[in-house]
Amino acid sequence: MNVDTISDFLAEQRDQAPEELQPLVLEFETLWERKLWHQLTNLLLEFFNHPGSAPQRLQFYKVFILKFADKINQLKLVDLALKAATQCRDNQERLSFLEAVVKKVDHEDSQDAYVFATIAVARVKLDLSDLDGARKDLDTAERILDNFDSVESVVHAAFYDTNAKYFQAKSDWGSYYKNALLYLACIDVKSLSLEEQRQRAYNLAIAALVSSSIYNFGELLLHPILDALTIDDRHKWLHQLLFAFNRGDLATYDLLASHISSDPLLAQHTRQLREKIYLAALTEAVFRRPPHDRAMSFSTIANETKVHPDEIEHLIMKALSLDLLRGTIDQVDEVAHINWVQPKVLDMQQIKNMRQRLQEWDSSVDKLGNWIEGVGQDVWA
Repeated sequence: MNVDTISDFLAEQRDQAPEELQPLVLEFETLWERKLWHQLTNLLLEFFNHPGSAPQRLQFYKVFILKFADKINQLKLVDLALKAATQCRDNQERLSFLEAVVKKVDHEDSQDAYVFATIAVARVKLDLSDLDGARKDLDTAERILDNFDSVESVVHAAFYDTNAKYFQAKSDWGSYYKNALLYLACIDVKSLSLEEQRQRAYNLAIAALVSSSIYNFGELLLHPILDALTIDDRHKWLHQLLFAFNRGDLATYDLLASHISSDPLLAQHTRQLREKIYLAALTEAVFRRPPHDRAMSFSTIANETKVHPDEIEHLIMKALSLDLLRGTIDQVDEVAHINWVQPKVLDMQQIKNMRQRLQEWDSSVDKLGNWIEGVGQDVWA
């Protein structure tokens, strides 16, 4: 395409652009003629980021950007291509478009852009329900990412987000939870809309509850994304439920039972949720006790966890196997000797309980000191 043709194209696009974007399009030709590729790329990104540019992005990419694509930052080229791809008619067209982008940036010195584009292809395949194809692309991307010393956070964010979406489609809730949190670690949560924050918080909370491998929600409870559940009354119950699990609060769990049964995924895992809250109640009962008083009879555990006495031994063995507790079981005397409990995030009530224990410990140390001083006066003299 010669200079006149480019000029004609840009003039046509300028006339079609919203009034506030026309000065940008006018500047494109000047930067292109002067071969100021860096400045042109940044100006194109500004143009593409504006909602009003949406109808023109695909044409700009195909007719204009591809003429100098090899001369600009390849990661930014992929970014422009992804924004253009949003204007494809359907996922099949979008897949073909992005597969061409992958081939375009598949060079030894642009592997970060290649990974970025490959992840985008995997995401479209997920939308097309091609889970095997998506997994193959994600595995390719992961192998390359593992060999990078450093890479732009936008690439890692895209990988973790797409990987999370894959595991969500596979109902692998533990892997979804891990990747969804890693995605949030790569971005500024405030950059997400309130609705997206709420949806991500909801999905994370549900995944944590139904996963067979997650029994400690500390990382999620401390994450600011969880505040999105308190924005409206529809999902406050889920926020309360997570904290109830964290402190093994059986009473609150029972109060929220109607909400649990109304959520399809939680309703499918009712038995597993009940076992989880029992385990949480057990670890909380141990946690509340001082280290020297953690020999608990089965009957004591039954009273505090509301578990049937015949199931107490199984509950303790489950906690030991999950490394929630460490210790031994005396089956004859029906006593559990616990010497360690998994650390957890504490709410205000739990902090008050710990404060009380520290005060009791301080008092006992003071009494011991007074006793030693009293019985050992001759020695001290």
